[in-house]
Amino acid sequence: MKFTRINVKTSIALTLLAVLTLAGCKAPPPPVTDDTVVTSEVDGVTLTHRHAVQAPQTFSPVNETYRALYNASVMTRPDFSGNVVRYLENGKPFTVLGEVENHWLAVAETDQQELIGYVPFKAGVKEDLYDATVRNDRPRPRKSVKKVCVDVGDKSKACRNSDTATWILE
Repeated sequence: MKFTRINVKTSIALTLLAVLTLAGCKAPPPPVTDDTVVTSEVDGVTLTHRHAVQAPQTFSPVNETYRALYNASVMTRPDFSGNVVRYLENGKPFTVLGEVENHWLAVAETDQQELIGYVPFKAGVKEDLYDATVRNDRPRPRKSVKKVCVDVGDKSKACRNSDTATWILE
């Protein structure tokens, strides 16, 4: 009977040892996808972004609301070699987190802090300057040009039509 008791005790001890060993194991982390949210520290600033969006090499904080001057492509890296993530909508506000290399802007959704991508510097303007920028960008009417005529012989002359730049014999 002692032999059986020793076997039972050994069996229980090995089972407890196996349970304790496995209890310390953690499940493997989920696989990293393009949509996995990661953090990066650049120039002392911590940025939160999707894995698909490349962290910038340099970062100068701006943290201001801008408005889009056109339907700009939001890229995964601060140049045109990246992939398009989405588009800014003309005239709509967005948050500029900072300026990065190549004079691009690191952008986020309005009033958010998660980096969604990068747009060229000229894609937007500070919100308080938007109306004046759009007003100054409108085409201005041409000044009327006086009629230009030249003599072509015998009482005839050719005059240039200022609207179409064609010459008409008169």
